[in-house]
Order: sequence, then C-alpha cells, then structure tokens
Amino acid sequence: MPTKLHARPLSRHALAAAIALLLPAQAALAQDATTPAQKTATTLDAVQVTAQRKVENIQDVPVSVSTVSGEKLDALVSGGTDVRFLSGRVPSLNIESSFGRAFPRFYIRGYGNTDFRLNTSQPVSLVYDDVVQENPILKGFPVFDVDQVEVLRGPQGSLFGRNSPAGVVKFDSTRPSQDLSGYGKVGIGSDNMWNLEGAIGGGLTDQWSGRASVLFQRRDDWVDNTFPGPNDGFEGYDESAARVQALYEGESFEALLNAHARHLNGTARLFRANIIKPGTNDLVDGFDEDKVSLDGLNHSELDSSGANARLSWKLGGGYTLYSITGYETLDTFSRGDIDGGFGAAFLGPGNSGPGFIPFASETADGIPDHSQWTQEFRIESETGTAWNWQAGLFYFNEDYDVESFSYDSLNGGAQDGYERINQTNDSWAVFGAVTWQATDQLELRAGMRYTWDQKDLKVEDYFNTGFAPCIGPTLGILPPPVRCTLADLAAAEPDGDLSASTDDQKFSWDVSATYEINDDVNVYARVATGYRGSSIQAASAFNFKSVAEPESSTSFEAGVKADFWDKRARLNADVFYYEVKDQQLTAVGGSSNANILLNADKTVGQGFEMDFQAYLTDTLLFTLGSSYNDTEIKDDDLRVAGCAACTVTDAPELDPVTGLPTGRFFIDGNSLPQAPKWSHNLTLRWGLPMDNGGEFYVFTDWTYRSEVNFFLYDSVEFTGKSLVEGGLRLGYTWDSGRYDVAVYGRNITDEVQVVGGIDFNNLTGFVNEPRVVGAEFKATF
Repeated sequence: MPTKLHARPLSRHALAAAIALLLPAQAALAQDATTPAQKTATTLDAVQVTAQRKVENIQDVPVSVSTVSGEKLDALVSGGTDVRFLSGRVPSLNIESSFGRAFPRFYIRGYGNTDFRLNTSQPVSLVYDDVVQENPILKGFPVFDVDQVEVLRGPQGSLFGRNSPAGVVKFDSTRPSQDLSGYGKVGIGSDNMWNLEGAIGGGLTDQWSGRASVLFQRRDDWVDNTFPGPNDGFEGYDESAARVQALYEGESFEALLNAHARHLNGTARLFRANIIKPGTNDLVDGFDEDKVSLDGLNHSELDSSGANARLSWKLGGGYTLYSITGYETLDTFSRGDIDGGFGAAFLGPGNSGPGFIPFASETADGIPDHSQWTQEFRIESETGTAWNWQAGLFYFNEDYDVESFSYDSLNGGAQDGYERINQTNDSWAVFGAVTWQATDQLELRAGMRYTWDQKDLKVEDYFNTGFAPCIGPTLGILPPPVRCTLADLAAAEPDGDLSASTDDQKFSWDVSATYEINDDVNVYARVATGYRGSSIQAASAFNFKSVAEPESSTSFEAGVKADFWDKRARLNADVFYYEVKDQQLTAVGGSSNANILLNADKTVGQGFEMDFQAYLTDTLLFTLGSSYNDTEIKDDDLRVAGCAACTVTDAPELDPVTGLPTGRFFIDGNSLPQAPKWSHNLTLRWGLPMDNGGEFYVFTDWTYRSEVNFFLYDSVEFTGKSLVEGGLRLGYTWDSGRYDVAVYGRNITDEVQVVGGIDFNNLTGFVNEPRVVGAEFKATF
C-alpha cells in the first residue's frame, strides 16, 4: 500500500501539466486543422438552450452557459455515480457533499455554501424540468433519460429568481413524442456495481404521447469495518428512480405532465479519523482507503416524489401564456459516526482510535415531513418585430420539519439528544424581460424581478443528556446527568426566544448587449444582479440561534462566442468580475464545535472561462474547458473559531485582557471555501469506422482542479490538494449507432485524496470516490 500511494503524486502532476500545456496549444491545433482536405469534413451541431426561458442557439445567448448531453453524458454516468459527476465537467462548476449521494452542494465561480444542515439554502439554484428544487436533498435527484444539462454562470435573478445569485444548473428530461423511441442500458462494474436504465415512449393517440423511464443502481460495500461494531462494511447503496410523462399537443394548447420518484438506501458519508498527517495535507503513512474502525451506526435513507404540470396556450397575435405548477415532497434520515473512529481518549490508552478521539460523536438528521409548492404564470411574445418581451408571476411555498439526533456510541448507541424544528418559507415575485433588435447586428436585453420573501423557524422540541447538554451565559456547561430541556435551551438564548422570522424584499435586474461581428462570431457584455433570502439556524447544544441577512450579488461579464474552421470548431470564452454584499457564510466546527451563520461585509470574485471544441479530423473530436476563479473575503472584523489540532495560518484573535489567543482567527483576505482557482476538463473521442457500418471508438475524459480550502480559515491540514481524475471508454457501435457495447473505467489512475473534513479537533476527513471498472451495453430504438 505505501508503494501504491507513493506513485500517485507522479501521475497526478504529470496529468495536470499535460492539461495546462494544452491551453496554449490551441493556436497550433487551429493551424493543423485547416487543411484543404477538411473543407467538407464533419461539422459541429448547433446547440439549443433555454437559458433565457425560450429556445435559442447557445451562440446567441448573452450568458456564460455550458451544456452536457449525448454521448458525453452517457460516458460520465457509466460508473453509477450521483450528480457529483458533473463537478469540473464544465468550467467554474464544483460539486461536493458531506452526506454522500443525498445532499450535493453546488458552487459556481467559487460561490456556494458549505452549510450541511437540512434547512439551508444555496446560491446556486437547481431547476429540474422547469421546477426549482430548493431543499438541498431535492438537488440530488438522479440524472437519467435527460436530454441536456445546462450550467448558467453568474446571477440569474430576473428569470429564475431568488437563490440564484451564483447561477443555475438546469436539467431537461427527454420529452415524449409521437415517434416510438426509447433505450435500454445494462452496466456492471467493480464491487458488484449494477447500473440499469430504460425508457420507452411514443404516441398514445393523435394528440397524446407518453414516456416512461426508470433507473436502478447498486453497489456492495467496499470499505471494511475492522471494529466489531454494528456495521461490518460501508459505502454500498441501492438507488431507484422513475419518471412518467404525458404530452398533449393541440392546435393552440399544449400540456406536459410529469410524475417522478426516488428511493435511496445506503451509507452516509464515511468520516475517517486522523487520516491527515499533522503539519501537512498528506494522507498518513499506511493509509488504507478500504478500511475504517467505527463503533457507531452509519446509514442513509431517502424517499422523494413529485409532480408537475407545464401548460401553454397560444393566444394569437404572437403571444403564448405558460403555467408551470410543481409539487415536491421528501422523507430522509441519515446517521453517521462523526468522530470517525471508536471510543474516546478519556477512556485510557488502547480504548480509542485511530489516533486521538477527543470525544465520541454519533449524530443523525432527517426530514420526516416536507412539502414544496411552486406556481408560475408567464406570458411571452413572438411578434416578428424588433421588440419582444416576457412577463410573469411566481409563488413559492415550503413547509417542513427537521429532526436532529445524537447518540452515545460508548453506551451501545443510546439516544442522548433530540431537536425538532419547523421552517416555513413563502415567496412571491413579479418579473419581466424585454429584447430589442436595435440593428441587424446589435441586440439589447433587459430583465427585472421584484421578490417578497418570508421565512419562519420554530424549535418545537429539544432535550439533551450528553456531555454538554446546554451552553449559554445563563446555564454554562452542565455536566451529566443533567437533562437540558426545551425551556432550558430557551433560557440560555440571549433574547429568551428560540423562534426567528425574516421578511425581505429585493429588486433584481440585468442588462446585456450582443453584437454580431459576422455570421460566425458574436461578442456580448452583461451586468446582472442576484439575491438570496435570509437564512436561519436554530440553537443547539453548542451554539445560539443565528440569522444571516439576505445577500445580493452584482456581476459584470463580457465574452465572445465563435464558430470557425467551417463549423468544425467552436470557442466560447468570457471574463467576469462579481461582488457579493453581505454574503452568508457558515462557520463550521473549530475548537468550539459550533455551527453558526455569519454575514461577510463583501466578497469578490474574478476570472475567466472557456469552452472549446473541434473536430481535429473527421473521426477525432476534442473538447477543452478551462476556468480561473480568484475569490476573496473582504471583512476586517470577521473571525471564526479554528481547529485546535490544525496549523492555522490566519492572524489569531487575542483576548484584550490576557493577551492570549482566543482560538478564533481573522479570515479577511481568505478565498471562499471549496473554490479552486483553476479547473480544466478535456475529452477526446476517436472513431474507427468499419466497412459493415459499425465503429470502434475510444473516449477519454479528464478533470483537474487546483487546491481548495475546506473551511473559512486557512490551515495547512484542511487545504485539499489538487486533484486529477480521468475516465476511459472503449466501445463498438453498430446498426447506425443503435447498439453500443463498451468497457469503461472511472478514476482510472485510482487517485485517493482528502476532499473534505470535520474539524473535531482531530484530523478527520473523507476521500473521493474509488476507481470503478466495468462493462456496459445500450440499445436505442
């Protein structure tokens, strides 16, 4: 094992260097690809997107947007992975999770939210089939039978509304049609992994069509538990999902109806105690990713379902009225051994490990009751004149309970704490956008949205009999066997009230201009604002309740979108700068083990993004994406608790009386957490046509991201190393591409890196997904 780990950094840095060298090589590639023999060669298809709520060519949209679809999408999901497979696959997109498959956290241009609580919000909005998925659990719905994924970078505060100041990730399922069509896919892989997908659709009557699609994925546990605890192994799962759609197409009325559901049974994120070598960000010597030693339970359960109705009426005169009604509900429970080991240090030598375990921590969180309703009415013009517009009304309602549990791992997992909160959120908005074709070459766009947002949180039940059941100025730290009740928790609050309410109003807007230099080249500029509503987190054993004021972002970007080499190549590139006022940050852990909300006076980000694709030959397709994101927190007075076991490099806060460090550190000037400065992705697809109409092909994809901070403070140990991961697919297609059989590998270099941590005063972390190899067969009709 040490030899295996020693070899990894060589391959990682070699691959990173190769990707970096490809950036300046584009000019050379351009020269090589413009030979006379290629004048009638294969060309790139036009890409249609709905980034502005209507179907447009991606080259005409004044927004930084990337797409993933088709064969590339099939290759990326072949390892049975969850939505995190998109991380790094387009410029400036990062996705990570401390809940495993259930709770992804999205970041665009370094701008996101690391909060792991189930009532949190994110500044990246996820929209699935035109319905916003607000709760973080809903954002993890599996990706199958999807026509296209769109990533819209920058604020989308006019047409997509609240909680989209960083951008939008948009999924569009394959629509039903009158033509009989569908597919079936069977994949197998290491650790007894199975990936089964299928869809079938077609005409039901002259005006009705339907489509049904299903997914089933499973994997055995691949991590053994060496401690004789309640679990023998971890990291296995089984997941299923289904979607049914019905489409009615009349002369002036269309209705697309959708019902969907998901079930997940697996393990929660696997925390591993003391896996980071002190004073470095290296894995400890002899680290074995296949083994842990935990004395607590670890499992995750999730059920979600929903339905939506998307209706449209052609009103005549070039006007169309849209109605989008959506309902989502979920039920989830996740329990994990947070300390990452067994026992506790105070039990004496040999009774805890691996390494130093200051105290046992086993917790669970769940949502037993949840509902989300959304309703949008929108009218759109298409008059054939220089002026066109759209306007609408939007309503959002969410009501749910969150339960939190704690358990005594040293006493057979007996429950020693419980909290239940209820959160409701109502939001109303009015919005509009206008497009003016000022000249044959110049198009101007503008949009606005006014939002009212109300949120209420109540703590409905609480008790704690653990080692620190109540902390506050009134009660101090109460030793066991004292039982802290809901009344005690309220008495510890400075204002004596565990409830909190917010009431926000916000105006968002954007303006943009697109200038057509010629038929193949457009340049654009855009200024846009975005908004995220206030957030509330309840008091608990370690912290008072906290309320973060609403945040708002303003972004400036300019870019170019060009087709060249006779439509054989395409380049979309942009530069950007943004400011976030009152950004909501989450101070997680540290020596106080608190989890509280903060507002930073300002954060800024700047950088560039590029998407390039080209047919270098008729059978060799190359794509390259690259982004640079430089983020910085700007708040002279903002400070957070740091990990006592870490080498924190920030300036410490000193007690004004004693002059001693308080354990808190100033974070002014730090980058945002989980915000890599550099990210690159590339793919190569080479085909060898056969005389019988078949084709052998090779497809490879690679991503690189530079190092990231896991927390708000800077520390040596909790700085994630740069990461390179690659995939390879070798296959054969026949019968005009209807059938495809392939062998594949994901994370083929078997990279093992720490990708997140828990700073419980020991160096607990979790690692990336393992290497998967397998085979797959797909039939399309």
